[in-house]
Amino acid sequence: MIAAGRSASPASTLLRLTRDRPRPPAGERCEMCAEPIGESHPHVVNLDSRALMCGCRACYLLFTDENAELRYRAVPERYLYFAGLTVDGRAWDELQIPVGLAFLFRNSVQDRMVAFYPGPAGATESELPLDAWASVVESSPELAVLRPDVEALLIRRTAEGEGSCHLVPIDACYELVGQLRRLWRGFDGGTEARGAMDGFFARVADRSRPAAGIGAP
Repeated sequence: MIAAGRSASPASTLLRLTRDRPRPPAGERCEMCAEPIGESHPHVVNLDSRALMCGCRACYLLFTDENAELRYRAVPERYLYFAGLTVDGRAWDELQIPVGLAFLFRNSVQDRMVAFYPGPAGATESELPLDAWASVVESSPELAVLRPDVEALLIRRTAEGEGSCHLVPIDACYELVGQLRRLWRGFDGGTEARGAMDGFFARVADRSRPAAGIGAP
């Protein structure tokens, strides 16, 4: 007579299944189709949640039509520099931005301009007064090239009233905010945060081309 074998315990069965389960693929993957993507990859914005999604090139291209009424929109890769454009102290105060660095973009879902500025807790949101922003655009009509949701105006002012204004992809702004959040120390950010900011603006300047002569979308 053949002796019956002992049945496996639930714990040993679970352990075996865990060992046999295939490992998840390494590396980043497209958040839409799960295809593997490299470290450098494009992004897509969810217009409702404002979340950035990592994408492969094929999925990214599906959302590049600026006139399509879609839930997602591809983040472009252009960097522009507005030569000679500065926001003076009075205009800065009217925009109600309490620090010397901010990025501004148009939220198409809410149909308003929004400003974010960095700090120790990440990015703080400030809804721009409509009249104040309209005055800035009226004095600098070249700002009309800004694409809603996916591009931002990155403005930096010094204590001396000087500064710079660039148009950058929205994901670059979130990258800067993430860096500063990790490095921020004290009230003004500290040496490391200021160094990271200087390095970021140097890279933006290297990638930027003049905005003069570029028409609105």
